[in-house]
Amino acid sequence: MNNRAPSARRIAVIPGDGIGPEVIREAVKVLKAVASAGGRQVSVTEFDWGAERFLRDGTTLPPDAPEMLQRNFDGILLGAMGDPRVPTNRHAADILLGLRAKLDLYANVRPCVLFDKRLTPLRDRTEKDIQFFVIRENTEGLYVGVGGIFKKGTPDEIATQEDINTRKGVERILRYAFDFARQRGLRRVCMSDKSNALTFGHDLWQRVFAELRRECGDIEASHLYIDNLVLQMVRDPSQFQVIVACNLFGDIASDLGAQLAGGLGLAPSGNIYPGRISMFEPVHGSAPALAGRNSANPMGAILSVGMMFDDVGWQMEAKAVEGVVRSAVREGRTSNDLGGKMTTEAVGDWISEQIVKKGISEAAALI
Repeated sequence: MNNRAPSARRIAVIPGDGIGPEVIREAVKVLKAVASAGGRQVSVTEFDWGAERFLRDGTTLPPDAPEMLQRNFDGILLGAMGDPRVPTNRHAADILLGLRAKLDLYANVRPCVLFDKRLTPLRDRTEKDIQFFVIRENTEGLYVGVGGIFKKGTPDEIATQEDINTRKGVERILRYAFDFARQRGLRRVCMSDKSNALTFGHDLWQRVFAELRRECGDIEASHLYIDNLVLQMVRDPSQFQVIVACNLFGDIASDLGAQLAGGLGLAPSGNIYPGRISMFEPVHGSAPALAGRNSANPMGAILSVGMMFDDVGWQMEAKAVEGVVRSAVREGRTSNDLGGKMTTEAVGDWISEQIVKKGISEAAALI
């Protein structure tokens, strides 16, 4: 975090593509309402990196952007990336994956928290059963793009994709998971891999996890293979508090967790490097077909603002955001994906107005 006055924060905003600008507009509205209600100082600077800019002049992520963001801002709020006019999605990869890699945002944190039992597809499950976090290694694994294609388009074509696991990367994400649990008063961490089949890369995960579970004796540490993990998440999600996995498996498990908690429209995420600038984004995609209809659910983006508040040290403001979103869900003040009839803009207006009306302490108490 930059060395600024305790009550002042500078936020960089990248609205992105498709419904990104629509949901981010409402998230920024809530951000400003919360800062005002809490007597905080916040400034927002928007960057037009996305498909429109790429199609106009070829810009994806400017070369100096990571250093500039690290130097001048306390947090990044990102919309959604992806546009059918850019079939390769080069701009999306350069911006999203580029920022994750160049800012070394190694921990992807996905809360999977059910706000209303009516939203889960699981029978006879309530809010107390679905309250866990998926922590995904964010800079290594199969997503780093190491590999290639030989004799493409021929009967002899060969495609390779390499799974990169470093001692540094594995240890720091596992240690982050233990620390994350401890800081939140949680007592259970489950590591998931596929070491029975991926006998080299995931043997490293097994060995490092064994060392850390001995070191972190105050935390109940367990292990499940990824196929068993997703089975258990559906069978009994209440057994989980913190799940930690590699990039690919964490991606899959966190989407399943989001659906158990009501769908991607409610799912926030953080791309985090502790103590440095981090990036927060709703999990849903850019949904180009919905763009411009004022019908997208902005709650994932708004909850991402709450995660950003927590990261920059505004814990009560973070609770206030979650509290009012919970209230909106319970009262049916939602978009149609959650059974409501409100527009994207109306949801943002209602949440902002409630925060101003109730104030930070009362809003935080709604959790």
